Amino acid sequence: MTFDVSAAGTGARLVASETFPNGFDLTSWADDSDPFDIPALTTASQAMNVNGDMVTWSTPAPIVVTINVLPGSPDDQNLQALLDANRPAAGRRVARDVITLTKTNPDGSTESLVDGRITGGMLGRSIASAGRQKASTFTFAFQDIAVTRAGGQ
Repeated sequence: MTFDVSAAGTGARLVASETFPNGFDLTSWADDSDPFDIPALTTASQAMNVNGDMVTWSTPAPIVVTINVLPGSPDDQNLQALLDANRPAAGRRVARDVITLTKTNPDGSTESLVDGRITGGMLGRSIASAGRQKASTFTFAFQDIAVTRAGGQ
C-alpha cells in the first residue's frame, strides 16, 4: 500500500468573531519555513513516588498552531490586522476575537480548531541574512480540534 503525503492543495479558512466574522482563506503558505505547524501535545505528566512507583496525571494543554505565510501577501495583511486588533496597548480597545481555523487537506479531510486566540505574530517584516524577507509567523492557541476523515468517515 502506498500513501500520498503531498501537501499540495492544502488550504485553510480563519474566522475571527470580531475582526473577521465572515472569515478569510489562507493559501499564501511560506516556502522558507513550515507553513502550518501543530507541534506534539503532552496529555499527561509523570513522576515517581517515594516507593519507586510511577504516578501519572492528565495535563490539559491548549493546541498550539503556528502559521507561516508569504510576507506582503493578502494572508499576511489579514493576519497582521488580526494580531494588531488583539494587541493590548495603552488607550486601545482589544478585539478579544474568538477564532476558528479550519484546514482542508488535499485528500478532502478537515481539521477544525475551535475556541482559539491569536497569541503572537509579526507586525512588520523581518529580513533574513540570505537577502530576502522572512516568512510572516503567527501563533494561535485553541481549546479543541475536530477531525473529519476523507470521504466523510
